[in-house]
Amino acid sequence: MGQITEDPIERWTAKRRAALVLRILKGETSVAEAARQHALRVAELENWQEQYLRAAENGLRRRPKDEDALKDEQRSGPHSLDIIS
Repeated sequence: MGQITEDPIERWTAKRRAALVLRILKGETSVAEAARQHALRVAELENWQEQYLRAAENGLRRRPKDEDALKDEQRSGPHSLDIIS
């Protein structure tokens, strides 16, 4: 396993969260390894990943839902996201 050489991130901006989620989705790191490296909870990273995929799916719609509709959908409960590996 590699050692952490970066300074700890104090503020997780949307851009930083997206970059980390993208590394996980590309298979460059696992959720568990990223959580250890950055002192984050696995559940938090899984939530970021779900939000990222939901936003990506919405971005590919012909008629994207507005932000309020996405928030309402998120509050209504978990939805399955089919990911082809």
